[in-house]
Amino acid sequence: MRWKERAYCGELQTEQAGRKVLLMGWVDAIRDHGNLIFIHLRDVRGIVQVVFSPESGIGIYQTAARLKEEYVVEVEGTVCERAAGTENPHLTTGRVEVEAERLRVLARSRGLPFQITEKAMVLGEEVKAAPDKVDEELRLQYRYLDLRRPSVQARFLQRHRIMGCIRQYLDSLNFIEIETPFLTRSTPEGARDFLVPSRLHQGCFYALPQSPQLFKQLLMVGGLDRYFQIARCFRDEDLRPNRQPEFTQLDLEASFIDEEFIYEIIEELTVRMFALGGIELPRPFPRMTYREAMARYGSDRPDLRFDLAFEDVTGLLGGTRYTIFRRVLDAGGLIKGFRVKGRSEQLSKNILQNEYALRLVPSFGGRGMTWMKVQDGRLESNIVQFFSPEEQAGLLQRMGAGDGDVLMLVADTDPDTVHKVLASLRMHVAQRLELIPTGVFRPLWVTDFPLFELKDGRLNSQHHPFTMPDRTDFDPHDKAACLKLNSRAYDLVVNGEELGGGSIRIHDMAVQRKIFTALELSPDEAEGKFGFFLQALEYGAPPHAGLALGLDRVIALILQEPNIREVIAFPKNRSAFCPLTRAPAPVDPVQLAELGLQGGGAELEAPDAAPGKHAGRKAAPGRHRISAGEIQHIARLARLHLEPEELHAFQKDLNAVLDHFTTLQELDTRDVEPMSHVLDLKNVWREDTPALDSVDPAPLLQLAPMRQDDYFKVPKILES
Repeated sequence: MRWKERAYCGELQTEQAGRKVLLMGWVDAIRDHGNLIFIHLRDVRGIVQVVFSPESGIGIYQTAARLKEEYVVEVEGTVCERAAGTENPHLTTGRVEVEAERLRVLARSRGLPFQITEKAMVLGEEVKAAPDKVDEELRLQYRYLDLRRPSVQARFLQRHRIMGCIRQYLDSLNFIEIETPFLTRSTPEGARDFLVPSRLHQGCFYALPQSPQLFKQLLMVGGLDRYFQIARCFRDEDLRPNRQPEFTQLDLEASFIDEEFIYEIIEELTVRMFALGGIELPRPFPRMTYREAMARYGSDRPDLRFDLAFEDVTGLLGGTRYTIFRRVLDAGGLIKGFRVKGRSEQLSKNILQNEYALRLVPSFGGRGMTWMKVQDGRLESNIVQFFSPEEQAGLLQRMGAGDGDVLMLVADTDPDTVHKVLASLRMHVAQRLELIPTGVFRPLWVTDFPLFELKDGRLNSQHHPFTMPDRTDFDPHDKAACLKLNSRAYDLVVNGEELGGGSIRIHDMAVQRKIFTALELSPDEAEGKFGFFLQALEYGAPPHAGLALGLDRVIALILQEPNIREVIAFPKNRSAFCPLTRAPAPVDPVQLAELGLQGGGAELEAPDAAPGKHAGRKAAPGRHRISAGEIQHIARLARLHLEPEELHAFQKDLNAVLDHFTTLQELDTRDVEPMSHVLDLKNVWREDTPALDSVDPAPLLQLAPMRQDDYFKVPKILES
């Protein structure tokens, strides 16, 4: 293999005209003009056009005529400038082509499950069956083919550059990259752990890390001062577009610092990462407390690309005669709303009343919505008469409302319900009215989160139990006082997406004990869960803090991809299943026995790849499997009772039939002429002889009651 001489397809330009080059790559597309054959040759750097003509040698030309898409080839030839008017603006190499002088096929490809090419060969040509229209399950099943697409490869080249940017910047600040264990102890961090059974210590389990939290704090106790890691993390939780069971995060920790150090270095790093995607972030990043974010936007990760901030009008309406508001006010409730500027014509009375107030807001958990429009400096609504002139003037002033504006108000005795409903309504209105600008990015620091939250009458850490409170002179037995404590925690939010967060950590064992007391965690329980870590705090821990950024989310946002699966090389689908490897899958019962696990290998079927379904599939890619549940369902329909042995026998036989037909479907039939039947049809049960030639058909049809156009009509059995 002459790899030292290799040139990359996407790097050829007019400056190389007249130079001989050796190219290696995949056949992206083919166009046969009879006396000339053109192919697009693709590698990781791009695409270039290669021309084959009979003058190059009849053997080469005939080999080129047999090329098919995704064949792997080696081409040697001369770079030439294209003739004027034949340039291809779809390609960065569109002003040159390579006249082939030698061709070698390195590997052949079978028929493709979907088209890979993304580039048209000539001006005005459209690429049919664009890969981005292919079903995601199919793309993930053949992910190695999907990864050949230039647009997909570009994402991972950008991901690589972003990772390099992170390492370069943190190295300049004297951060040390250190790897922490994958096999560790299960500790409560908010999500379910993935557990790994131990063969050597049967009955005991490792846990895959949800984050390197305790280890990075131990590194600070170890005096390493500044640590970072591009870490793989694992959480067994329900999936969303921005979640995967395994994900990558930038994890860092530093000693002898405070919040300002974190804000400064993370702002600079974030600006540098987004700049690689051609995005300029405004600086400095604004800061907003958790309580302000909830009060103004109903979310701890508000999207600041558009306004629609909430205004509290409770105090303005103390004397209102509007019955709904009156009941809420008498119960000590809350009335809030937001202004939609200049959209009164798009939000008709029918939309506001019948769609929003009666249907949409109740679906968000609210009891209803009150709306008003502003016309000629006055409020207009079917309930405006219940508000005094002073109250109407106060509403106009508080909401900053003018002509053409719409006010949307929600009232409830529970303030959390008001914020939740308004937050959902705010996003719905913004999306409906297209108020969210594209290509705009608004970063934000959200700070001062509550330290504790109340669940089932007990205090729980809102972040984790090693987060420093904003003050340490609190009584851990006073729940009401503890609920008023803030944490020294912070989240980085961009466009309503939480990219990461962290906190100042507790380094004083006395403070840590108070936190455990507030959490009603006994010394024995604390020792059982965190003993190794607590012991380390007794040996002189420095003040330290850290943060973790979800890199899959960051990169997806930079590349403006709607979900993180597009920036992960081999992601799971929406049901945490891998269509490529068919994982998770059953394992050999012998393996389970070695681990001391019983009963886990009885089912022979793996989970279904489709979201929300549980029908079985065996761990063979691309083949549907009949599950035991499907056999039982058919048996119930037929009123049959199957013993376990019969059930598995039927299952085995039916799957064998499916496997056989799957192998037939995999045959390459592109060059096979169509035929009506593979074999001549013959009745093997009897000899068929024509009878109507010798038999009068009239008696056979005498019961037919009607004729129409030389056809017999028969009575309808079922009316459609």
